[in-house]
Amino acid sequence: MITEVNTAQYDALDKKGPMLVEFYSKTCGPCKMLGFVLKDVDKNDPDFRIYQVEFNENKELKDRCGVKGFPTLLFMKDGQEVSRLEGLKQKPVILKEIEKIKA
Repeated sequence: MITEVNTAQYDALDKKGPMLVEFYSKTCGPCKMLGFVLKDVDKNDPDFRIYQVEFNENKELKDRCGVKGFPTLLFMKDGQEVSRLEGLKQKPVILKEIEKIKA
């Protein structure tokens, strides 16, 4: 399931288990393309949690997570970052990272 969250909503999330957090910008072309890829990833595993955070509207969270550019994907497990991908990535690369954090 893909859900857009702001900083307060992110802080209130149940962080148990694996999840993916995407930092993106509404004006970023690669971010828009990655959005389509993530929708496809979501179809593969609709129970896997994917959260989207708008980069420019959530600067405090962006800084706290050490995100420098967009798009940035944070792969999280039990509230801890396990891995990170920056830039536009294709579905097989993202699925491989998801499988790692679910193992």
